[in-house]
Amino acid sequence: MGIRRLLFFAGYFILTFTHAQVNQYMVFFTDKSGTPYSLSSPSAFLSAKAIQRRTNQSIAINESDLPPVPAYVDAIEGTGANVIYKTKWMNGVLVSCDASLLPVIQALPHVSSTEYVAPGAHPASGGRQKNIKDRKDTKQAVTDTQLSMLGIDVMHSEGLRGENMIIAVFDGGFQGADITAPFMHIFSENRFNADASYDFVHGGHDVFLYDDHGTRALSIIGAYVSGSYTGGAYKAEFQLYVTENIPTEYRVEEYNWLFAAERADSAGVDIINTSLGYNIDFGDPTMDYATSQMDGNTAAVTRAAQLAADKGIIVVASAGNEGLDASWRIVTAPADGKDVLAVGSITSFGVKSPTSSIGPTADGRIKPDVVALGSGTSVVRANGSISSGSGTSFSAPLVTALVAGLWQRFPEVSNKELIDAIRMSASMASSPDNFTGYGIPNYEAAKHYLEREESDELFSVYPNPVTGDSLIIKANTPEDINQATITYISVQGQIMFQQSAEFTWQKNITTVDLSSLAAGIYFVRIQAGGKVYTYKIAKL
Repeated sequence: MGIRRLLFFAGYFILTFTHAQVNQYMVFFTDKSGTPYSLSSPSAFLSAKAIQRRTNQSIAINESDLPPVPAYVDAIEGTGANVIYKTKWMNGVLVSCDASLLPVIQALPHVSSTEYVAPGAHPASGGRQKNIKDRKDTKQAVTDTQLSMLGIDVMHSEGLRGENMIIAVFDGGFQGADITAPFMHIFSENRFNADASYDFVHGGHDVFLYDDHGTRALSIIGAYVSGSYTGGAYKAEFQLYVTENIPTEYRVEEYNWLFAAERADSAGVDIINTSLGYNIDFGDPTMDYATSQMDGNTAAVTRAAQLAADKGIIVVASAGNEGLDASWRIVTAPADGKDVLAVGSITSFGVKSPTSSIGPTADGRIKPDVVALGSGTSVVRANGSISSGSGTSFSAPLVTALVAGLWQRFPEVSNKELIDAIRMSASMASSPDNFTGYGIPNYEAAKHYLEREESDELFSVYPNPVTGDSLIIKANTPEDINQATITYISVQGQIMFQQSAEFTWQKNITTVDLSSLAAGIYFVRIQAGGKVYTYKIAKL
């Protein structure tokens, strides 16, 4: 009798467990009517830096900046669902609840739609690691190649190391970054924003757990050990966000990215580096994307990244490592975003890494946008040791560092203007393709592009008169020139000397030594692009 009763109760509990299925859902609202927030008082929901970023770029604060209506959120909680995070930009909430509550939620008058995004309750479990021992490494100049390929060494020589730029890194964890030597300057100089940084997977502000993929990505931007390792923008300010749950892959991670982007925006971030990509690897096959959906408008994370770009943030994303996957090959979300700077991978010889994802996007746009070293990139591991890593996860942070220095140099330009300058001044800007995009970006090239003056003339020749022995010839639009032949002619028509010159955005000027010429009047004849341009100069 007692045994039969025990079996009965055991069966009862098994039956109860079978019917109780807790999942995570996104719930989207119809509107923001009756909100207590006002667009005329943005300081209630945006930081001063976020407001200033919008002002600087003439971006209007609009309804998408307003938080969800509190009464709508209260109504969701009234059903018994657990509200985890809210989204302003997509006007909704992430909830954890029993599946049986979903019809009740969907019946609420201000709910427009729901989306199943992950099984199980929130927060996620597992993956916590923090037993790290600091280790010092004596390797020298291991970052020289990856920095010089983009001209970041020149950027540093001009005193641009990311000072006062705010960079957010979205990843799966930053294990060891808070306790190892290569990152200590960030903390000792109070350049880590602990209040803004957040773990959206597990909840809480401790992001220094789980995995060191984020540590390695961060190191490429921000680590520094004198004589041993130099990050590309190691003087920047940093916010760190855990959005990726390493053991699993569900759509909720795309929304974690959204929540992180909104938080970073509100906290005044300038640049988001994201070494994450989503396509067909979800734990639930119904969540998988098709290549036709990599169109810049479909994937939740891509829409979130575009919204961040529309708020004046520069989003730098890894293009993906699907180049050898015959069933996919193209860039992964959010790299398909229109105003997302997608970064592919090349070797130290400037050749595309075989695994690097290619384009075009489903709507025919060129991707990746640019490339950087992603095969054998020098990184710092969780224990502080210097190692190497490969993949677009590690080429993207190099471009993030370049963006930081350029924006530091040209704070007056908008995010989209800066992205355009990086694309149009890169090494293949005149003939971009879907393997390496617009090519290798470069600090000097982008700087010269942004410094260009509007001119009807293809060349500028100066100073005139020449008071010393040096004449400068500047190509105002070097992308229109393959090679030029420059001839120096006296007023009597005698050819004094001739030279060849090649102009690029990186080297858009050539300096000519006129010491062999006596004082007098001369003509400078430049043949380029099938045309001849003649300039009259005086040498004093």
